[in-house]
Amino acid sequence: MASKSVSTVLGEKDAGQLGRILTHEHLSMTFTTFYCNPPSNLKRFLGGEIKLENAGILKQYPYSNRSNLIFNDQHTEDAVLEDVKLYKEFGGGTIVENSNHGLTRNIPFLKKISEETGINIIAGTGYYVSAIQNDEGLTKEEMYDVMLKEMTIGCEECPDVKTGFIGEVGSTWPITAFERRAIEATAEVQAQLNCPVSFHPGRNRVAPSEIMRIYQEAGGQARKAIMSHLDRTLLSLEELLEFADDAKCYCQFDLFGIECSFYQLNPFVDMISDAQRIDRLKHFQNNQKLDRVLLSHDIHTKHRLIKFGGHGYSHILNNVVPKMMLKGFTSEDIDTLTIRNPRTWLTS
Repeated sequence: MASKSVSTVLGEKDAGQLGRILTHEHLSMTFTTFYCNPPSNLKRFLGGEIKLENAGILKQYPYSNRSNLIFNDQHTEDAVLEDVKLYKEFGGGTIVENSNHGLTRNIPFLKKISEETGINIIAGTGYYVSAIQNDEGLTKEEMYDVMLKEMTIGCEECPDVKTGFIGEVGSTWPITAFERRAIEATAEVQAQLNCPVSFHPGRNRVAPSEIMRIYQEAGGQARKAIMSHLDRTLLSLEELLEFADDAKCYCQFDLFGIECSFYQLNPFVDMISDAQRIDRLKHFQNNQKLDRVLLSHDIHTKHRLIKFGGHGYSHILNNVVPKMMLKGFTSEDIDTLTIRNPRTWLTS
């Protein structure tokens, strides 16, 4: 491929040096707005800090422990740093960090991690869901100006760092007026810069298609967009392939490591397992669409970090890839999913 560069938190990096890439992770953020009351009979297990005695229950009810949702305190930062070091040790090269406006982005910490681990970190701009914004009255033009500045000049809180993509651009269901403006502003910046973008859809099966409709009507290029969290949004194989054919964006399975069928944020959905995620990848492979797929973990709570008893950022490399090889994926397929597809999204 022609030599191209991407903006990391430590400056421009040749795309050929990115290595294996996780396209949807968080290294510092807070998710406390989404706290869920636990079942009354389990409440006593879900208060306080994470410990061995409540780790099993916490995996079933991760959003019912307030400490678990604080992903930017000193305990988290220490655990994240160690986890990213392990990701490097096990063959990782780059992490695309999806925290942006609304998710308490911490770019100085991202710089520290990159400096201490050697992992490339790409920061995001844009706006998460309206419910956690300080100012829901922002105009489309104001959002556009912030995103354009952060992509081309420097970040609001860290002027020496440019973001490398727009995301995760969040919406709920139904899509709010603020979220619609954010999608449209994202499309306008994308059209001007030809930059990569990533969307977080609301928890409704029609949400991904509606986001892509708004985005494309506003001028955004589908081939530069990721639709995240499809493993909790489009649950049938037919729907997935239909969406892939219609939307023409990247289809991302980014909840690897979650092995709990009960999904607190949408209890009516049966969360799929890693084995089922791999079966979906196989379906894309069988239909010659593997070049449209991306993988990640979307780690955003303490309990999924290794120091808190979780699987960590190395889970796909250490546990998922070997299982994929047993199911007939080749080394070339693995490179497509973890190197070539994300690199193409970031640079082409």
